Amino acid sequence: MTRARTTTILLAALLAATIAGCAPQPDPAATGGGAAADCAPGALPTLAQGTLTIGTDQPVYPPWYLDDDPTSGRGFESAVAYAVADDLGYPRDRVTWVRVPFNAAIAPGPKTYDLNLTEFSITEERRRAVDFSSPYYDVRQAVVALKTSPLARSTTVAQLKGARLGAQIGTTSLEQLNASVAPTTPAAVYNTNDDGKLALSNGQIDGLVVDLPTAFQIVGSDLPEATIVGQLPAGWTPEQFGAVLDKDSPLTGCVSAAVDRLRERGTLAALEQQWIQADGAAPELR
Repeated sequence: MTRARTTTILLAALLAATIAGCAPQPDPAATGGGAAADCAPGALPTLAQGTLTIGTDQPVYPPWYLDDDPTSGRGFESAVAYAVADDLGYPRDRVTWVRVPFNAAIAPGPKTYDLNLTEFSITEERRRAVDFSSPYYDVRQAVVALKTSPLARSTTVAQLKGARLGAQIGTTSLEQLNASVAPTTPAAVYNTNDDGKLALSNGQIDGLVVDLPTAFQIVGSDLPEATIVGQLPAGWTPEQFGAVLDKDSPLTGCVSAAVDRLRERGTLAALEQQWIQADGAAPELR
């Protein structure tokens, strides 16, 4: 082979490489979780190789988890967690659970879990510290009152304005109470929903605002003498629960894709129907 021919071949190869390098390339960020190979079933870059570690608070309550036992698969979030894990290629025997306090779970810094399901509302403020998956539950807020209270017969938001209402501090329930109802008497604020339930049963407030699943739990077992007055208007955007992951976790895209598939298949709707009573039992307040 002559030197001239060798030079021609090298120049052609260099030109081809240059053209290839200039061609449009797939954007890994467009999938939200890297290339499809990154989501190979059962082979994700989890904290413990071959195992998916899921976190939740302690204690946890129905209808999210039954008997404070997330491993049972009973309760909406427990069932969703196992459904997500299975979709990702991790059957139940390859799932482990850890308990993490609510506030610690969404604080900046390394996590002891791969994903966490503890009724975390997706907010922009929280997104600055952690990642969220696609939402797996759309939440509505509801008003609970004693059956003997005049408030129990309310059918409109306007009828709530003059009532003594309360909610837990730092919650979407309190935010929506103030935004949607704007009561004439400032809302009573409680450290926990248990404190609010006690105030309701003692007659210190007329109504307690909580998320709808918690409202069903209150009237179903905690305070049988109470009833759900109705749901507050949904507003511009619903409150949504998402799984929490470490900030910029390589798993975020894969978990979101799994949640999306469960929604498309109707799995999330079926689990919601199984573990959370239908909205028909709580009319919307107009």
